[in-house]
Amino acid sequence: MSYGFYDILQLIGALGLFLFGMKVMSDALLKLAGNKLRSFLATMTSNRVFGVITGFFITSVIQSSSATTLMVVSFSNAGLLTLIESISVIMGANIGTTITAWLITILGFKVSMSAMALPLVGFGFLFTFSKRKNFDNWGSFIIGFALLFIGLQFLKEAMPDIKNNPEILAFLSQYTNLGFVSILLFLLIGTALTVVIQSSSATMALTLIMTAEGWIPFELAAAMVLGENIGTTITANLAAIVASYKAKRTARAHLVFNIIGVIWVLILFYPFLRFIGWLAETLGSESPYITAAAIPISISLFHTAFNIMNTCLLIWFVNPIARLVEKIVPEKLEAEVKVDEPKFLKKAVLKYPETAISALLKESKYLFKKTIFEIVAHALNIHRGDIKSTENLKKIIKKSNVLFELDIREEYITRVKSIYGQIINYATKTQSELDLTEIQNQQISEIKLANRKMVEIIKDINELSRNISMYLNSENKHIQKEYDKLRKRVATVLRVIHLFRTEKDNETYHNTLKKMKQNAREHKHESSTKLDKLIREDLITVNMASSLVNDTDNVNDIINNLIDTADLLYGKKDNLLDNGT
Repeated sequence: MSYGFYDILQLIGALGLFLFGMKVMSDALLKLAGNKLRSFLATMTSNRVFGVITGFFITSVIQSSSATTLMVVSFSNAGLLTLIESISVIMGANIGTTITAWLITILGFKVSMSAMALPLVGFGFLFTFSKRKNFDNWGSFIIGFALLFIGLQFLKEAMPDIKNNPEILAFLSQYTNLGFVSILLFLLIGTALTVVIQSSSATMALTLIMTAEGWIPFELAAAMVLGENIGTTITANLAAIVASYKAKRTARAHLVFNIIGVIWVLILFYPFLRFIGWLAETLGSESPYITAAAIPISISLFHTAFNIMNTCLLIWFVNPIARLVEKIVPEKLEAEVKVDEPKFLKKAVLKYPETAISALLKESKYLFKKTIFEIVAHALNIHRGDIKSTENLKKIIKKSNVLFELDIREEYITRVKSIYGQIINYATKTQSELDLTEIQNQQISEIKLANRKMVEIIKDINELSRNISMYLNSENKHIQKEYDKLRKRVATVLRVIHLFRTEKDNETYHNTLKKMKQNAREHKHESSTKLDKLIREDLITVNMASSLVNDTDNVNDIINNLIDTADLLYGKKDNLLDNGT
């Protein structure tokens, strides 16, 4: 046998070149269309049919089902996609990946790409000199496309020559005549190859070459394709190892879906292959049972028919598959994080703009609705539950006359400062390291602004809290009444913000917040008139008057910042912010 160690290295090198070409092409396509595709993925999965179409479209464009499933896993991890939505997208990705097989079959076997591949590399290289980013990416795509077919040509040449090495065929023959055992064996070979190579497209290319060379018959090639469908799920499952239980469920769903498909095809294996043979002949090809050169087309047909039929069958069982996966991967309660550690910000979210923005928004909302809400309520000497209740606020203020033990500066240092720093850190990294659209950049800027306003709220409420403590049970009923009014104003805003956050039909509360912001501006004149009267009639001391003036301004600022923060985090895009006022 003349096929030695050097020839094996040639084969590995050819496979490496093919994979490199596939990666360069896929990465370039992701850069060209990545933002639009991810936005499409995040918004077009409202039902299972749309999910399948989305998965098919994205995989067809970027030519990598692994990239699509990794994106889906990341989106699931960030909570952008539900499990059911993720399953439907993966179903579509399985259909989309069949495009690659047809690309290889038609251009790799029916058309000689070797003559034009090198000129394409040169043509693509010229594009990379352009200062325009899109031109550079198009150049990378052309180079990757050409390298893929150069690698495919080397693969064909590096494959063992069976005519000159008949002992290889003799070696294989002892495994090809074992009936259904041979089918299962080659299914495992297809699975193992895909797991090792980490690319179902590369394994498909190897399978197509082996069939074209007459190395293995149609039945065993089909078995390898089924194995490739199982092996391709390993990428997502590996990525999900360090992710949340949501991501693990998505990855397992991919595996379960493909295994179910392989099982029913194995049950109907020979009738299904006869159907593919008939379909190939009907479409004008020769029978794969007679001519080895016809097998690549039949294998591509088999791959496509299997994935389409499997999706059409199992799309009606998305919910049972989801329930099965939920049992396989039970919900894992997140470990309690320290009060100064972020809950949603992890390094993994910085992979995509969408996941980063989602995590930043969730972290900011959590800080606002839990920590800031609590600190402000307690600074007013009111329990959070009273603010969230429907009880009359005037009565709540009247009965809330027992001082809370609260050190706002300590609360800020232990519960806000570190989280705020992490949010700004992640937001800055997202803006500097990821390719953002103008809208995404604006979203992050708004999140940063909302967090700055939260810090301003803490500073202002700290000033107010000291005087509330001083005058809460003052013998001077006039100053006590004025501070109760200030407390009521802030508490009213907190209650409306709570309803704005939690009620589905929140447009009414949104409009109420707008009016409150307008009233905060107009209140300055009213409070000044009232203060003048109190001083004129010697109802309060000079020190009381000074505190009241400052705290009235503080309350107006607190109200404005509370409303702005709520709108930035929960409102629609018609922000209440108006030129910085």
